[in-house]
Amino acid sequence: MGYIMDLRKVVGSRPLIMAGACVILVNSKNELLLQLRKDNNCWGLAGGSLEIGETLEQVAKRELYEETGLNANNLILFNVFSGQDFYYKYPHGDEVYNVVSAFVCRDYEGVLRREESEVQDLKFFKFNELPPNISPPDLPILDEYIRSAY
Repeated sequence: MGYIMDLRKVVGSRPLIMAGACVILVNSKNELLLQLRKDNNCWGLAGGSLEIGETLEQVAKRELYEETGLNANNLILFNVFSGQDFYYKYPHGDEVYNVVSAFVCRDYEGVLRREESEVQDLKFFKFNELPPNISPPDLPILDEYIRSAY
């Protein structure tokens, strides 16, 4: 998050428009991978913000690997999300309006391992057994994906 951190030095915690990507990773049992985030103690999708010069697909692949240890062999664009529902105020006070490209990944490889500084836990969940504490910016994405899957 170098680019956003550099901007924060100039603008403080005022709202930023933050472009990024997330990955809806589904295993062969049709379960969804979620990470328990350290910053807000909520479950969410692997993902993060765009760095200068990256494509959104590169962001999705990079963040998936950094946060979970898994490499996406194939990503399919699910949808692009933005608007008031994607406003978020981080626990430390930074405000963002997210523009999120959500990718679906069913073809991946690697050994599941959490990124120690950001992730408390990684777990696969059945679509109808998601934990109640879903990270607010991820909730509308998950809701739409689950509705479209049934």
